[in-house]
Amino acid sequence: MPAAIRRANVVWDGDLMSGKGRVTAASSQAFKELPVTWASRTEQPDGKTSPEELVAAAHASCFSMALSAGLAKARTPPERLEVTAVVTFDKVDAGWRVVSSALEVKGKVPGLDAAGFEKAASEAKEGCPISQMVKGNVQLSVKATLEP
Repeated sequence: MPAAIRRANVVWDGDLMSGKGRVTAASSQAFKELPVTWASRTEQPDGKTSPEELVAAAHASCFSMALSAGLAKARTPPERLEVTAVVTFDKVDAGWRVVSSALEVKGKVPGLDAAGFEKAASEAKEGCPISQMVKGNVQLSVKATLEP
């Protein structure tokens, strides 16, 4: 299987503080010209996205795939997984940095107990390619809740 290559494009107009950009999923065209600004990163989104929101979306979807695959491999495939990723962008001594990505998953998984679900979620957090990309650079966490 060949390597999967995906692209996103940004057009930015102006300086950092007063400028604005538009980000497009060039490979899939799933979204086009989403507005992005410095204020949408550090203040209120106000209908605009940010790199951190896009990373959160990538991490949540990657983790959900990794967890689903792990559960299926253990012969306890999920009925449903609801995943949220919260990526924190904060000013630290070295400047602005992404400091954490906190995953939270609620799942309905017949035949699995809470301890098994927590273990599978922890393994998925460690193994998901987006986690691997940021590991060692940001704090990673996962909270797993099994639903009846």
